[in-house]
Amino acid sequence: MHQATITLDPAFKVAPVRRRTFGAFVEHLGRCVYTGIYEPDHPLADDDGFRRDVLELTRELGVSTVRYPGGNFVSGYRWEDGIGPKEQRPRRLDLAWHSTETNEVGVDEFVRWCRKAGVEPMMALNLGTRGIAEALDLLEYCNHPSGTALSDLRVANGAKEPHGIRMWCLGNEMDGPWQTGHKTAREYGRLAAETARAMRMVDPSLELVACGSSSSSMPTFGAWEAEVLEEAYELVDFISCHAYYEERDGDLGSFLASDTDMQYFISSVVATADHVGARLKSRKRINISFDEWNVWYQSRFKDAGTPEDWPVAPRLLEDHYHLADAVTFGGLLITLLRNSDRVTAASLAQLVNVIAPIMTEPGGRAWRQTTFHPFAQTSRYATGDVLRVEPVSPVYETKAYGEVPLVHAVATHGEDGTTLFAVNRSMDGPLSLEIDARALGAVRVAEATTMTDPDVYARNTADEPDRVAPRPNPDVEQEPLRVLLPPVSWNVIRLTTS
Repeated sequence: MHQATITLDPAFKVAPVRRRTFGAFVEHLGRCVYTGIYEPDHPLADDDGFRRDVLELTRELGVSTVRYPGGNFVSGYRWEDGIGPKEQRPRRLDLAWHSTETNEVGVDEFVRWCRKAGVEPMMALNLGTRGIAEALDLLEYCNHPSGTALSDLRVANGAKEPHGIRMWCLGNEMDGPWQTGHKTAREYGRLAAETARAMRMVDPSLELVACGSSSSSMPTFGAWEAEVLEEAYELVDFISCHAYYEERDGDLGSFLASDTDMQYFISSVVATADHVGARLKSRKRINISFDEWNVWYQSRFKDAGTPEDWPVAPRLLEDHYHLADAVTFGGLLITLLRNSDRVTAASLAQLVNVIAPIMTEPGGRAWRQTTFHPFAQTSRYATGDVLRVEPVSPVYETKAYGEVPLVHAVATHGEDGTTLFAVNRSMDGPLSLEIDARALGAVRVAEATTMTDPDVYARNTADEPDRVAPRPNPDVEQEPLRVLLPPVSWNVIRLTTS
């Protein structure tokens, strides 16, 4: 049997737990919006057409912020199309996802949904086919109280109070040649800087996100961040990171260690941003908004090809996640928490149906995918401060990353106690994890749950929605503190004062 140890000490603080780490993403893509969050003919639809079952699951998931409306979609989006009487809203071709956008849902509906879900709206701007003027127009429409053409238009459209959106993304993935309006780093950096400068003339307190690299494998990675920040460093608060992972060629061991690449991504962007800041002799620190991350089988999407027609809300990117996906997902979430000193916002992409923790059927049921559970448990139990933990663990060899520890973990500590989040990547047996918690005083394991299955590719479905879910872990010892982690498992261990 494998054995590992972890030491918990409240003196080893990384940073406070950032609630914005538990953000998500709603894009006009596939069925995320239509028959996802919005389906007016559904038996459970409320008066605004929002599915009550999806709202309940969103609250249970513990989402803090939601980024909207894209994603690639935003680079061709005209926000004015989505306001006013619905019967007068134009239908448009969406070049990003080869679909027809009906514009039944726009910024006002989205903010209304956010209020019902109890989440903070995070707005992305179109800097692909549009620019400074349109960004200012949307800001005025959303946030100015009244007394101007656009703020009064919002009031006339039924939103008397300002939307009060604080966090704004200055475009999306502008480094990618797939992006409508793709730009070089220098071109984008100048546009982002001038857009930010103008927006701050309206409201200096806004929190602004510049586009970083859409992947650490992009040929411009590193150079892109440096050039963009040379132009916009003093005008933005965040640089974004986007990363997706999938199992390739049956290499499960490397897939389970995908967080290794995420850590490389974060460390590289932090180093680049700090280098630019030093060169500019700035005392300001740029943080990371990791506003797209998930397991996504992109190879399946690429193999599917482009449809000949322009459908409304087609089934796109509807990955059905299994246990191994959820354990890898949990490792990514652990990595975000471990870097809470610099990753101060994040958005799981996406929320419903599209590579999502929540699945729905039109007119039918909604259920939790396997990835729902690591997110919901971490959002619920991660409170207080993030503690730096370095497991002493056996390693295994991976094709992609070399030697990787079997255990990947993080802990949080606050008034509600201490919680340890851990994945066991071992594929050949359980692991006995001893917890050295002497620095916490007299503590015991109050609760231990594990999510595992004899079949690492087991999935949840509408007919079997709880096949893979956290369950009590019976293999706990109190003296010394020791928990048996099953192979390929996601684990949450809560400690309390004896």
